[in-house]
Amino acid sequence: MKNTNKFTQDKVQTVTQEELAKINELNSEFNKAKLAIGDVELQKQNILRHIELLKAEFSAHEKALIDKYGADSVINIQTGEITQKKE
Repeated sequence: MKNTNKFTQDKVQTVTQEELAKINELNSEFNKAKLAIGDVELQKQNILRHIELLKAEFSAHEKALIDKYGADSVINIQTGEITQKKE
């Protein structure tokens, strides 16, 4: 049976400079994209932590307002006017 392998044991083959440059360029772009995903994920985590802090602060402020104005109070957030819930 004839060996159809293009590679021989006595000759080392290499890709062309253009092919090597393209491989390196694509690999570099791939690595940059992976790093960008990591950066975005870190930003997302920071934003989620910030949201949790805002929710806690809002809840504490809401409780203080309820203690001051009553649980049935409705505050218009545009005008600050306080009314009582209508049943």
